[in-house]
Amino acid sequence: MSSSAVTHRRVFRRTDDYTPGTPKIKLVQETLQLPLAPTSVLIKVHAVALNYRDANIANGGNPWPITPNGILCNDAAGEIIAIGNKVKSLVVGDRVGPITDTENISGRETKRSWLAADEDGVMADHIIFDERVLCKLPTYLDWVDASIIPCAGVTAWSALKGMSIGQTVLIQGTGGVSFFALKLARAAGLRVILTSSSDAKLEQIKEKFPHQPILTVNYSKTPDWDQEVMQLTGGTGVDIVVENGGTGSLVKSLNCTRRGGVVSQVGYLGKQDPADLRELIPTIIDRRISLRGINAGSKFDMEDLCAALEAAQTPLNDLIDKVFSFEEAEDAVEYVWQGKQIGKIVLRL
Repeated sequence: MSSSAVTHRRVFRRTDDYTPGTPKIKLVQETLQLPLAPTSVLIKVHAVALNYRDANIANGGNPWPITPNGILCNDAAGEIIAIGNKVKSLVVGDRVGPITDTENISGRETKRSWLAADEDGVMADHIIFDERVLCKLPTYLDWVDASIIPCAGVTAWSALKGMSIGQTVLIQGTGGVSFFALKLARAAGLRVILTSSSDAKLEQIKEKFPHQPILTVNYSKTPDWDQEVMQLTGGTGVDIVVENGGTGSLVKSLNCTRRGGVVSQVGYLGKQDPADLRELIPTIIDRRISLRGINAGSKFDMEDLCAALEAAQTPLNDLIDKVFSFEEAEDAVEYVWQGKQIGKIVLRL
């Protein structure tokens, strides 16, 4: 085993106190589980990115089981500082990040296990993972930019699979996955329609990306936003939707998708009410739409995304909204919970 002098780590664990105004995470020091297993590696974390999912879990809103007092976050970028004696695919010094679903290697696996939910996440200064769930990160990116790839990046990449140059994508919201999807869609030559409840956020994004004009819809001011999207597409509908809202927006997303199009369900940001889905089945059948659930993506997906980013040397710094220090993690979680961000929130270590 390649050795390291590190024996302890600083880590934020959830308090599991969902009372408004109380701390949601607590900084503790823990002994690392050493020596390393034969195929495991020790990673020094340089940056951790937050998703809405993390703030939702911290505030008791996750719809799936979670381990008590677990560690938040599944987006991280770090440097390998020690390896087990049977590690074959990685070496000390490699820049890596773990996949979000550690059972999802090829996409054919029948099980799943989510970081920050049924196993610990990555909000720590050191983490240990088996080499099979790690991917090498692009070498041209700094740590902050690279940290947004494993969850937000791979989710956006998976949600856009199958798109062709010149097609139209509807992207909901201005959070991390949506912003990454916007970046990938524009790079792939897609026409983008972006929705938000904030005119200010929409204007900021249009100013940030002045070339290849982005069409926008304020769904708060336009309750029938699906009809507005239909008008923007000449009555045809979009080819694909990156669907973030859940039950409250899903049927409208289907309504403004062209017949034979695709809706990629990546999140559940809105209030979830099954009564909103009364028209789900007839709408799917009538419009011949493929509705697919996106749980980030597989290790193969992450490798493909990293290869594409490396080949094009695509900058990601314009997707970062704000960088907090590691010690400011509580503030960062609250910032995301309040929906203040336009893009990604990252902790720098």
